[in-house]
Amino acid sequence: MRILITGGTGLIGQALIKQLLSNKDNQISVLTRSPDSAAACLGSAVNLVTCLNQTLIDQTDIVINLAGEPIAEKRWTDNQKQQICHSRWHLTGKIVELIQQSDTPPRTLLSGSAIGIYGRQGNYQIDETFTQYYPEFSNKICKKWEDIALEAQSSSTRVCLLRTGIVLSPTAGALHKMLLPFKLGLGGKFADGEQIMSWIHIDDMVNAIIYLMEQRGIDGAVNMTSPNAVTNQVFSETLARRLSRPCIFSTPAFVLKLIFGEMSDLFIYGQNVVPKKLLANGFQFEYAQLNSALLDLLND
Repeated sequence: MRILITGGTGLIGQALIKQLLSNKDNQISVLTRSPDSAAACLGSAVNLVTCLNQTLIDQTDIVINLAGEPIAEKRWTDNQKQQICHSRWHLTGKIVELIQQSDTPPRTLLSGSAIGIYGRQGNYQIDETFTQYYPEFSNKICKKWEDIALEAQSSSTRVCLLRTGIVLSPTAGALHKMLLPFKLGLGGKFADGEQIMSWIHIDDMVNAIIYLMEQRGIDGAVNMTSPNAVTNQVFSETLARRLSRPCIFSTPAFVLKLIFGEMSDLFIYGQNVVPKKLLANGFQFEYAQLNSALLDLLND
């Protein structure tokens, strides 16, 4: 397959490209603004491109759109919010425009999104049919992002929206950031610890994307999470136990708000998301339980 990937140097992108390259028949192009650093990161087996154009889209079978400013790296100033939104909406809009203009459009667009589209929720289990979104910044980002991507849907092009949960990897992302304080015995729950964390092992995330590439009968929103979400307290206790450390500390909500401002919503609130569409279509998770996921990821 001829595959175009945006966001190829990110956590998911790197792992996905590594897996896709195991099939020598795949031809992978990666859109990047920094070809030198991308080449150092991804190697010489991928074709690096610095701009989108009609010919590139016309000669692509599948577009995997993963690009976007990290949402939890910096405090949400007005400028940072604008960058978070623009990095998603503008690029996705350009991809859609080129697909719409193509005489030989890609057969599939897998476009990034996040479970943040649901906004803060309680313990109620949420699948892809849930529409009672809580209106907040994360919902605003994802809702418009998805709406733009869906404009590429046609009889020629299938669109899947990757509503991604907390991707677990020891090398980057949320788990990576948690490891040092937990290894030092300083880890613990956020706020009351009752907020639900909908997570997914990086291997299952990659395998699910490849599954969606192949299963042409699946379209629309797809929850990319493990079937077994847990509370923040359970997550913290499980991680501490895996590292043979105590889990006695906690960070109150007001402290999180002082440190992170509005971005603290990501840590204080959660969603209990289930991957109903993946399960209904026969996808099998290798790491459905948190303990087995952490055993694999932290296997020294």
